[in-house]
Amino acid sequence: MNSFSLLMDGFVNALTWQTLLFALIGCILGTLIGALPGLGPANGVAILIPLVFSLGLNPAESLVLLTSVYAGAMYGGRISSILLNIPGDEPALMTTLDGYPMAKQGKAAEALMLSAVASFIGSLIATIGLVMLAPLLAKAALQFGSPEYVALYVLAFAALGGITSQSLAKTLIATALGLMIATIGIDKNTSTPRYTFDILELYEGIDFIVVLVGMFAISELLMFIEAHNNSSKDMIKVNKLRFSFKEVVHILPTSLRGSFLGFLAGVLPGAGASLGSFISYTLEKKVLGKKGHFGTGDPRGVAAPEAGNNAAANGALVPMLTLGVPGSGTTAVLLAMLVSLNITPGPMLFQQNADLVWTIIAALFIGNVMLLVLNIPMIGFFVKILSIPPRYLMPLVTIIAILGIYSISHSLMDIYLMIGFGVFGYFMRKLGVPVVPIILGMLLGPDLETSLRHSLMISDGNWLILWQSPLAIGLWIVAIAGLILPMIIGPILRTKMKQATFRDDISD
Repeated sequence: MNSFSLLMDGFVNALTWQTLLFALIGCILGTLIGALPGLGPANGVAILIPLVFSLGLNPAESLVLLTSVYAGAMYGGRISSILLNIPGDEPALMTTLDGYPMAKQGKAAEALMLSAVASFIGSLIATIGLVMLAPLLAKAALQFGSPEYVALYVLAFAALGGITSQSLAKTLIATALGLMIATIGIDKNTSTPRYTFDILELYEGIDFIVVLVGMFAISELLMFIEAHNNSSKDMIKVNKLRFSFKEVVHILPTSLRGSFLGFLAGVLPGAGASLGSFISYTLEKKVLGKKGHFGTGDPRGVAAPEAGNNAAANGALVPMLTLGVPGSGTTAVLLAMLVSLNITPGPMLFQQNADLVWTIIAALFIGNVMLLVLNIPMIGFFVKILSIPPRYLMPLVTIIAILGIYSISHSLMDIYLMIGFGVFGYFMRKLGVPVVPIILGMLLGPDLETSLRHSLMISDGNWLILWQSPLAIGLWIVAIAGLILPMIIGPILRTKMKQATFRDDISD
C-alpha cells in the first residue's frame, strides 16, 4: 500500500468527532501557550502530558492532542511578537522585526492575518514533505543493526545537545547527567541496584515523565515568574481587519521560499525552528534586495520567518518518527510521550503502528486548517487572554502539572521528585546548562545501553564493531559534525538575531 492510500486511511481515522475535538482543543491551547512570552511549545507540551494520562486517552487521541498543541504553539508565538515586541519563543524572534513596526503603523490585524497565512503555508508544505520523505527514510533505516543504532543515538545527543547550548562542556555534562538518571534502578541483566541508595521507590527507576515535567514545566515556571512577574508593557490595540487578497498574493512567493528552507532546517537534527526562521528571513532580504524595506514593517518580513519556523517544526517530526532522533526540544518531549505509550519510534514504527502514524499525520493537516480558521477571526480572543497578568495564569499551570503527575501514579514521592527536578532544572538553566540533553539522555539511555551490550556480545567484546560498517562510519562522522558545527553556527545565529533585533530597538 502506498503512502497516499495510507494517508487516506489516516484521514478516515482522524475525522471522528472525538479526534476532531481533541485537535481543536489542542490548537486553542497551543495558540494560547505560544502567545504567552517565554513559555514555548516544549514547556507547554510537557505541562499537558500528565493531564493527558490522567484523562485516560488512547494513544491516537493523546498524540493528536499534543501534536495540535505543538502546531498551535508555533502559530501563537507570533502574537506577542507583533503586539508586544516580545517573542512568544525564540523562533518567533525574527517576526518582531517587521511585525511590531506594522502594528505601530496601525496594521496589527493585517500583520496577524498575513503571518497566520504564512504559518499555514509553511506547515502545509512541511507536512506534505513529511508524507513524502518519512516512509523513504524509515525504509532506509531498516538496514540498521546494533552498532549503527549506537552511532545513531550518539548522533542524537551530539546534534540536539549542540544547538541548545553555548558550551560543549555543558552539553556533555547535561547528557552525562541524563544517562546517569536513566540507569537508576535495578539492572535488568545483572539484577544489580544502581544509584538506588536503598530507597525502595527508586528500585524501579524514575519515570521520565516526572523528570520531564519537573525539568521543563516547573523550572520554566520559576524562570517565567522571575522574568515576567513584575514586568508590564502596553499592548498595541488591534485595528479592524481589512482583508486584502492582493496582500496575500504579495507574500505568497516569500512564504513558499521560507517553507522549503524551513523544512530542510527542521529535518536536520538539532537545527530547529530558530534556524528555519532566521535563514528564511535572511534569504528573503537577499532575494528582494532594494525592493524590500525590511525592518520598517514589510509584510514579507513577517511572512518569511513565520513560514520558516512552522515548516521547521513539522520537518523536525521526520527524524523523530523515522529514526527515533528528535529534531528539536519539543519533539524530544513528544518522543517521551511515545515511549510512555509503549510505542517505539524508529524505522519499525511505520510498519508496527502504521494506523497511528498516518492518523497523526492526517491530524496535522486538519489541525493546520483549524489553526488558520481560528487565528484570523478569533484573534481578539487570544489578545484578551494575552492581557491577563502572568501572576494569575502561572499558579493555575503549576496546579495542572502537580495534579497531572499525582493522577498518574498516586505517589507523593513522584511529586517530591518532580519539584526536586524542577528546582534542579532551574539552577541548571541559570548556569547555562541545557536541560534538553538531560531528557534525551534519560529517553535514549536504556536503548543505547541495550544496543551497546548487544554489539559487544556479538563481537565478543571487540569495540571496533562500532566502526566497522560504512553506514556506522557515516553516522559517526555526522555525529562529530553535529557536535562541532552547532558550536560554530549557534553563536553566530544568536549574535545575528540579537544584532537584528537590537537595530530594530534603536530605530524604535
